[in-house]
Amino acid sequence: MDEALLRSLTPNVLTVLVRRGADFAAAEDAVQEALLEAVRVWPQDPPRDAKGWLVTVAWRKFLDQARADSARRRREDRVEEQPPPGPAPSVDDTLHLYFLCAHPSLTPSSAVALTLRAVGGLTTRQIAQACLVPEATMAQRISRAKRTVSGVRFDQPGDVATVLRVLYLVFNEGYSGDVDLAAEAIRLTRQLAAAIDHPEVAGLLALMLLHHARRAARTAPDGSLVPLAEQDRGRWDTRMIAEGVEILQAALAHDRLGEFQAQAAVAALHADAPRAEETDWVQIVEWYDELVRLTDSPVARLNRAVAVGEADGPRAGLAALAELDASLPRHTAVAAHLHERDGDLTTAARLYAEAAQKAPNLAERDHLTRQAARLNTLLRP
Repeated sequence: MDEALLRSLTPNVLTVLVRRGADFAAAEDAVQEALLEAVRVWPQDPPRDAKGWLVTVAWRKFLDQARADSARRRREDRVEEQPPPGPAPSVDDTLHLYFLCAHPSLTPSSAVALTLRAVGGLTTRQIAQACLVPEATMAQRISRAKRTVSGVRFDQPGDVATVLRVLYLVFNEGYSGDVDLAAEAIRLTRQLAAAIDHPEVAGLLALMLLHHARRAARTAPDGSLVPLAEQDRGRWDTRMIAEGVEILQAALAHDRLGEFQAQAAVAALHADAPRAEETDWVQIVEWYDELVRLTDSPVARLNRAVAVGEADGPRAGLAALAELDASLPRHTAVAAHLHERDGDLTTAARLYAEAAQKAPNLAERDHLTRQAARLNTLLRP
């Protein structure tokens, strides 16, 4: 059984059912039943037209359920008026599902879960493992999300920016269990890029590729974090970097700059430096200036302060940092780094220890704790 084929067909089959009149929740249930039937039947009797087979079976499952539920009689009358299944259309209209799963009425976590289920074709168990929540919790989250979007029609243009934010959330979930969400996010963004010519879609894909190319070097054999400046650049995926840069250059040529293109440009400058000391921090500051102009994001301003500290010296970085809210995530860690570069090891050690207490995950906390311990060792008489 070709699991990858089933996953790639799932969103198209689901979209066909929704277009024929099925609400999202009922259509998704019918598609899942059709997938189970495929797992049972295909090994002995593979179909010539896999998508057409799934559409036909899923449509029958939906109609059977509609007939069995008297409360859905009106919906059954409506869907019976639709044309019979016939051959499955060859056009890939998965784009509609992206917009539906990123509907503004959904919370970010629900949008991520629904995207992985409907567009990615993952099981509830796989999504729960990847997001580190119990399967029952994830099942409830997906069920609520499906009910929320069931009444949404496809007669309004979708918001590309919302779709991209959801895909970036998927990418940042990382990986756990048997599903690598970073790789899955890249796959889904490639799919979106093939369906829509939009420079920010390309910018997000480039950003993902450039970040993902450094993944192997981000952790030491003991699982501890390795800062960018200390990473073994020989372990970076140069082919993935080259692809990301090429995609970014094509996106920038449209002259419609967006936040993901600007972030990708920063990542490309890091990837372009053979050694950390050769990083073009002046250009990076300029790209952060663009990013701040586009988004006015506090996180972008925080990252800009780090870049200013590298380009113009740690005191310039501290001056930029002083303009920001001290409650920002990573603010204390950035302050520690800049104070260390300025030679104030006592303050830096104290701030690293404080930052460790605020760290959002165990790996980051351990890294910051080690930084504090390193400086305290240097400070001992």
